[in-house]
Amino acid sequence: MPDLEERLTALAPAIDWPPTPAPLWRGAQQREAADRQWRWNNRWALAAAAVLLIVATLLAYTPTRDAIADWVNVHTIFRRTETPPPSPSPLPPGPPGRYLNLGTQVSLAEARQGVAWTILLPAALGSPDAVYLQQPPSVPSGGEVSLVYVRSDIKTSGLTGVSVLVTEARGRVEEQYFQKTLGPGVTIEQVTVNGHSGYWISGRPHQFVITDAEGNPYPETLRLATNTLVIDEGGTLVRIEGDLSKDQAIQIARSMS
Repeated sequence: MPDLEERLTALAPAIDWPPTPAPLWRGAQQREAADRQWRWNNRWALAAAAVLLIVATLLAYTPTRDAIADWVNVHTIFRRTETPPPSPSPLPPGPPGRYLNLGTQVSLAEARQGVAWTILLPAALGSPDAVYLQQPPSVPSGGEVSLVYVRSDIKTSGLTGVSVLVTEARGRVEEQYFQKTLGPGVTIEQVTVNGHSGYWISGRPHQFVITDAEGNPYPETLRLATNTLVIDEGGTLVRIEGDLSKDQAIQIARSMS
């Protein structure tokens, strides 16, 4: 046995071992290279995703954006573009106040014939640009008259095209209804104009309640939803609405006759 082992050992260099087939070797090399490339690409993809997530998170905060810009010496201005407000729609054609649900448009003479009480006109505003008359049952008994004014020296509502609205009806203010129907964010101040009691309502009131001569309550809509002065002129409630200060509204009320 030792002689056999020695002979086989001596014979080994003389025996040619067949080489590994080239296709098998190259295939194994290609698979190994592809595997290494996949692992490499996968690492970079995960790293890039992590970096993008961190950068996006940091850029969400203004102090962090400034710090990053200073660090890399890049001064990029981040601007937030605000969508411009839509242009207001042009007012539909027609006389001022036409779409305020004030009743039927009439002349001043027709309005005077349509009610049994005296219509008061504010000399400080001049002649009304439009007059409307509304009859019961939707308004207090005796009817309601609205005088519409468009003035260059008083801001005109972009929604209604009206500067000042003066509404008159026979009735009185009931405190128990008055305070409850004006809504939040509205302040009330008692005033006196030409010896007549009244209320200055500031804020954005929309409705209050009056009672007619028979004591029936009527909800009154404030059409312009702006500051309003209400004056009791001897049983005729005069309501002055507009983008007015208290002094302006009182001046208009003092000129009524």
